[in-house]
Amino acid sequence: MDAPPCSSACSCKSSPTPCDNEAGAAQPGDGPLLRSTFHIPGMDCPSEEQMIRLRLAPLPVGALHFDLPARRLAVDHAGEAAAILLALEPLGFGATLTGSTPLTEATLSADQADPAAEARVLWLLLAINALMFVVEIGAGWFARSAGLIADAMDMFADAAVYGVALYAVGRATRMKLTAARLAGVLQLILALGALTETARHILTRAEPESIAMIGIAALALLANASCLLLIHRHRHRGAHMRASYIFSANDVIANAGVIAAGLLVSATASPWPDWIIGGIIGGVVVAGAIRILRLR
Repeated sequence: MDAPPCSSACSCKSSPTPCDNEAGAAQPGDGPLLRSTFHIPGMDCPSEEQMIRLRLAPLPVGALHFDLPARRLAVDHAGEAAAILLALEPLGFGATLTGSTPLTEATLSADQADPAAEARVLWLLLAINALMFVVEIGAGWFARSAGLIADAMDMFADAAVYGVALYAVGRATRMKLTAARLAGVLQLILALGALTETARHILTRAEPESIAMIGIAALALLANASCLLLIHRHRHRGAHMRASYIFSANDVIANAGVIAAGLLVSATASPWPDWIIGGIIGGVVVAGAIRILRLR
């Protein structure tokens, strides 16, 4: 789901992540190296970060420095900054160039990250989200809960983002695009299935099990809280870590929404709160899948 704006008090700092397409990496021979900064209002979650990486992979880019809370991207590159902006524009995130400065050795030496530590945390996040997807989808069918099924789709969307990011490291641009689109197709199919199931529940007047809704959503909340704890100490060390922290925090909100819907189902003896939360979450996941599938 889309992440909320980061408050100015969070003290987030930009951290570099090397471009993993060696063919497109900036080299001294390509001309003077620059660091160009872009303001991207529509960039606030890992799926959008991944789309930007895929768009810029073929260009002479050395490293990408994402600051998702500030909607800012700094790109180390050779050639003209206008070429970077031209590649970003089709994504529709509203990118604008705010400035360019020469890239010095002193700047490069200050930008050190720990990719291995980030990858370990990303693998844990992938495992947790994949496991909770299986648990929630099964429990959703059992409890006849549209909200749980939709929340399972959201878990799958998270796992797909982490999986694509890990799979794409070191691979060619075409393979990255193929991986991202596969994740988008699977995400879209499952999200449409969730919306279809929500519609079926409405037509058949299926009564959700409120206790099961609350219990499984609470388990998902615990899983996402664990993700937050895992990322917490890494959240300033790189773009994926900071983005994943925001993404997991947003998932906690979705889990809380399902719990609230379960409580309302129990209090009102009406299935409508479950159907409404299922439709909202399903719609958000469909929108995210469409963004990925629009990649070129």
